[in-house]
Amino acid sequence: MSTLGIYLHIPFCLAKCSYCAFVSKVCDAAVQDSYVAALCGEITAAGGDFSVPVDTVFFGGGTPTVLGASKLAKILQTLRGSFRLTDDAEISIEANPGTVDSASLEQLRQAGFNRLSLGVQSFDDAVLTVIGRIHRAEAATVAFTQARVAGFDNISLDLMYGLPLQTVGGWRETLERAVALAPDHISAYGLKLEEGTPLAEAVAAGRISLPPEEDEEIMYDWLNTYLPAQGFARYEISNYAAVGHECRHNLKYWQYRPYRGFGVAAHSFDGRNRYANTEDVAEYLGRLSTGGSPEDFRETPDGPTTKAEFVFLA
Repeated sequence: MSTLGIYLHIPFCLAKCSYCAFVSKVCDAAVQDSYVAALCGEITAAGGDFSVPVDTVFFGGGTPTVLGASKLAKILQTLRGSFRLTDDAEISIEANPGTVDSASLEQLRQAGFNRLSLGVQSFDDAVLTVIGRIHRAEAATVAFTQARVAGFDNISLDLMYGLPLQTVGGWRETLERAVALAPDHISAYGLKLEEGTPLAEAVAAGRISLPPEEDEEIMYDWLNTYLPAQGFARYEISNYAAVGHECRHNLKYWQYRPYRGFGVAAHSFDGRNRYANTEDVAEYLGRLSTGGSPEDFRETPDGPTTKAEFVFLA
């Protein structure tokens, strides 16, 4: 193992988006404080081996910035005290434009976060409303500008296509507005209706309709024509980057390299074994409070499976 990537899951949001099937929920401050303490405890218990350098860290969710900059800085400081982060480590954090401002972004940058992933999804307010996003298009533009001023020189924008009320023209406008901000990276995902989500239920009941399949194909084709023409090379299924700004952490997953996950629903892979934590926040807190393990799953793929996965990811 030459280097290690670390993923930290923050399972909190101000509101749950209608399409989201990720492990996230709305919780009060007391639960969030307990979670931060448990997460720091899990990190500390697993750390201490400083022989393997950590060159990527990714705070995902949920919406990590719901915790506030001081709590996030505490978690990152705990990580630094338990693992050996390289001087040039890529330290990413996901954020909703509605959960950051100039002050919090400056605090995050000063704490050591050097890559920001803004969950914009669309620059159409009607689309944002129907999918339950808490921000509006102008807030995304403001957050991006504030992040640049705060010193983030590596910013990614998350976008989605195939959304309710979205048209081909609207998707093109979203891409154009995203590129106009001059981000360093763009992630663009096609909507996937996940069973059990409010959006999937609304579509099944006929209350909400999605763009025709032909329109979604046009959106996809335009995405893969327009972004490369603007200098964003497609280096992974849904990710596009300006030269030198590929997400180093995400590449670890595709290159079958080791990573360690902390927090609810976090997955780990040591190069041979893979394991994952419980997806239940209360269960996670309970186990950590009694010194137990949050692990819920572990497997060691056999040789043929390992080879097949390596080929598939490559």
